[in-house]
Amino acid sequence: MPTASALHHRLRRMTGRDPLQAHRAATPLELLFDLTFVVAFGQAADQLAHYVAEGHVAVALVGFGFSMLVVVWAWINFSWFASAYDTDDWLFRLLTMVQMVGVLVLTLGIPVLFVSLDEGAPFENGVMVAGYVVMRVALVGQWLRAALQDPPRRATNLTYAGMVFAAQLAWVVLYFVRGASLWIVASVAVVAVSLDILGPVVGERRRGGTPWNPRHIAERYGLLVIIALGESIFGTVATVSAIVQADGWSKEAVMIVVAGVGLTFGMWWTYFIVPSAEVLGVRRATANAWSYAHIVLYTAIAATGAGLHVAAYVIEDHAAIGELGALYSVAVPVLVYMVAFFALYSYLVREVDAFHYVLVAGVLATLAASVLFVALGASIGVGLLVVMAAPIVVVVGYEALGYRHEAAVLARLGK
Repeated sequence: MPTASALHHRLRRMTGRDPLQAHRAATPLELLFDLTFVVAFGQAADQLAHYVAEGHVAVALVGFGFSMLVVVWAWINFSWFASAYDTDDWLFRLLTMVQMVGVLVLTLGIPVLFVSLDEGAPFENGVMVAGYVVMRVALVGQWLRAALQDPPRRATNLTYAGMVFAAQLAWVVLYFVRGASLWIVASVAVVAVSLDILGPVVGERRRGGTPWNPRHIAERYGLLVIIALGESIFGTVATVSAIVQADGWSKEAVMIVVAGVGLTFGMWWTYFIVPSAEVLGVRRATANAWSYAHIVLYTAIAATGAGLHVAAYVIEDHAAIGELGALYSVAVPVLVYMVAFFALYSYLVREVDAFHYVLVAGVLATLAASVLFVALGASIGVGLLVVMAAPIVVVVGYEALGYRHEAAVLARLGK
């Protein structure tokens, strides 16, 4: 049984967690933190669906891409620090709460950003920047605390604190130049994003980096995949509700339920084929690229859910695009997701399996067939059922043959 002192959340020194700790799982605080990203993903996906349905595709893509980048990056910042230095004392908990507030402020700024893009007004990112300031103040405080209390890694932690602070200054500058020319805004944005991306790269090269746990961090990323997949369930419900309200339960409604849930399930299954924890455990240097690849994965997953919501707008006759446009809004993100999946797998194991070419061909053929069917007059339900088969091709290939290839790769890595 735990002692009374172990149950107390008094201040503890940030000396770093054991990176090889077995059975390290996500904490209740981390799961609570993730709830704020349910809202953030939902807000970004809702705006994407709305503007795509209105036919404002460029606005939708730019706004969604920017929103997902900053939202996912906020999550990444917290998750890697927590993997290395989670003390679960009262100060760590309160600073995490501050970061949760920052995420919600950031989320409130997403619709404002889309409106400014749609109206051709100055790039209105003020609310989002304010949310980032709240988050970064807390995060910089955490890194400085770790630098003070973990002397062997002081250089690493000060590097992280400095890079986070510099990146935040660049985001603030981006707000003040929002009304300037496109080239100035783009240049400042590139600097801000570059500082963010380079932070972990530079930090992990200082005196061995931080003591993050491979299995813990792989679990954290997997949990956020599940949260992002919730958008597909929401989009499915929205689409079926539109059909049921118009015509009652029908064959089309049943097809869309099966397609939406099947697509979500297939994307979930394929993601967890990737042996992330095993590879990160023996090749820690792959962590940064692996992490950044997830920005594309999360964006594609959330966009898939938004695409299903676009189908609801089309069925309700509240859209400027037709059924083929709605199908594209689902099929394209699924294609991006599948390509990113294969690229990530190949990067981790450092080889391209010839069998993957067969699976990629199957995915492409399936998605092309879905577009062709709807273009020839098939319903959106039929098209989505065919899209659903894209990840299923990979799942069947893995369960029939691919698992042997993966076992051989992992055996080589373990030598």
